[in-house]
Amino acid sequence: MSETPMNTLQYRFDGPEEAPVLILGASLGTTWHMWDRQIPDLTRHWRVFRFDMPGHGGAPAHPCGSVGELAERLLATLDELGVRRFGYAGCAFGGAIGAELALRHPERVASLALIAASPRFGTADEFRQRGVIVRSNGLDPIARSAPERWFTPGFAAAQPAITDWAVQMVRTTDPGCYIAACEALAAFDVRAELGRIGVPTLVLVGSEDQVTGQGEARTLVAGIPDSRLAVVPGASHLAPVEQPAAVTDLLVRHFSTAWQEAHQAAITPPPVKPVLSPKSMTPTAPVAAVAEIAAAVQPEAVVGTVRNDPYEAGMKVRREVLGDAHVDRALAAADDFSGDFQELITRYAWGEVWNRPGLDRRSRSCVTLTALVAGGHLDELAFHTRAALRNGLTPAEIKEVLLQAAVYCGVPAANSAFKVAQAVILEETTPQE
Repeated sequence: MSETPMNTLQYRFDGPEEAPVLILGASLGTTWHMWDRQIPDLTRHWRVFRFDMPGHGGAPAHPCGSVGELAERLLATLDELGVRRFGYAGCAFGGAIGAELALRHPERVASLALIAASPRFGTADEFRQRGVIVRSNGLDPIARSAPERWFTPGFAAAQPAITDWAVQMVRTTDPGCYIAACEALAAFDVRAELGRIGVPTLVLVGSEDQVTGQGEARTLVAGIPDSRLAVVPGASHLAPVEQPAAVTDLLVRHFSTAWQEAHQAAITPPPVKPVLSPKSMTPTAPVAAVAEIAAAVQPEAVVGTVRNDPYEAGMKVRREVLGDAHVDRALAAADDFSGDFQELITRYAWGEVWNRPGLDRRSRSCVTLTALVAGGHLDELAFHTRAALRNGLTPAEIKEVLLQAAVYCGVPAANSAFKVAQAVILEETTPQE
């Protein structure tokens, strides 16, 4: 194992040096140890490479702002080690990294397994809200709720040592890196690109998974041309931990029958996509060189067609700052009378001013809160307080902004603002039981 610089990842190898490399990616809040029970069987066939995400498992706390950035750090680590082509299996966040690799670097990925994964994990609002909770309360509320998200009730009750391990694993994660990972998942959405994943893919899901369940798994299978579905009975979100033998069996069968070699020339049509159980998988004909050909046939970028209208950029920023639910309500309420106004603020307030590089979003939230206090716009103050929390301001920092506003905007205005902000902060930072 090794600790590596900021542009790479902490990793470890297991298995014979001459064997092909199989990478295992862990879920958010976990470490490479979530795969411990797969290692004895997998290392009979492969040299297994595991990595920790930044701030997880004692890894250096260099946050990554996107799934794509994490994928690039992983590739930089592999490049330093001379690993060019590999199989990849990832659980949840680790699955997102695998999908990103298969889409952006298909020449590197020989075969893929996506476990408890989704082309889009929940909603952006949910993950940004989780970041607010962690920023305000630390990781303890997330840690205490991890077992019920990750395991079936029966398993959690019967395996107290594993349950305690899960809680401590989350508690020892760096909060800043956890928040950055939440932001990365909030922005992750490859639903429109699934058809471009050109490697044999196993989609594996626990039958009891309430986080990324069978609906998400079937969306992946419907979109990825050469993919198959396996449902693991009696498993929840962390299926490799809860049902290790079944998951190991599925991985061994998939990577043994679907491994691609760069020199293979023939391409076979993708097979029919059956629903599989751990013991019922049937070998499929290898789909050779799909990654290389998929990369070769991508249409070239068209020069000179960049749209200058700031509306789309404004809508993106507006949703990231205010949240999808708020924006959806505002747009749904628009009619012939108010629709033009919604378009105006999206294009110019959000697409032009909020999108300028001169101030970061934390600073813009401070300015906006002060202006709203001065103007007495308490309705807007409420949702911009929520936005300020999403943009990274802590409750203590919002308090300082309002104290400053009391001096320059007046005590009565600040008094009303404190009441509004206090209610919003209490609602947004109280962990859900």
